[in-house]
Amino acid sequence: MKTIGLLGGMSWESTASYYKAINEGVKAKLGGLHSAKICLFSVDFNEIETLQHQGKWDETATILVQAAQSVEAGGADFLLICTNTMHKVASKIESAISIPLVHIADATAEQLIADGITRVGLLGTQFTMQQDFYKNRMTKQFDIEVLVPNEKDQELVHQIIYKELCLGEIHDDSREKYLQIINKLFAQGAEAIILGCTEIALLIQQQHTHIPLYDTTQIHAEQAVKLAIN
Repeated sequence: MKTIGLLGGMSWESTASYYKAINEGVKAKLGGLHSAKICLFSVDFNEIETLQHQGKWDETATILVQAAQSVEAGGADFLLICTNTMHKVASKIESAISIPLVHIADATAEQLIADGITRVGLLGTQFTMQQDFYKNRMTKQFDIEVLVPNEKDQELVHQIIYKELCLGEIHDDSREKYLQIINKLFAQGAEAIILGCTEIALLIQQQHTHIPLYDTTQIHAEQAVKLAIN
């Protein structure tokens, strides 16, 4: 079994979901007392979040590059960045290590294509919804059209992520707000919705809507399990 490298802590709430999903996946495939071989570096998210909102992406990259190099030195065979937003600096991390980087947008897009979906709605942080590093990758490399909420709804989604979900707070009224935004995207022609922030699945699951949801945390974790075992 290969060793899975995880760059986590952004937030630790969703990193815990990665750890659980990966180990459940390994156990499901191998049975018995099998669990995943994981090398995890968990950063202080307060430091990262401050730099994000100051627009100091190069400084976040420096922190994550050092963390990624530590994961590689720890024996990881490949690396997952356990957050959608910080894939903004994925290329800098990738160029600083010699092990493969498993990109969360690629794993998600491959699943969408396999399911025949070419037009999706995207929920995530404002960085992910507004900037091109995620949407353009899906469009240019996989020919998937990506729809995002309007500016007011983007702000709402963003605030709930940082002020509630990253703190482990789950509120029914916030779920209803998210579901309303999901319904708007579906009405605009989205065939499915990408939960493009690793915390969103803490709030919204498939049982809450008839609209197909793609949980990037679960998809990313499943990809890691396949690579580790195969």
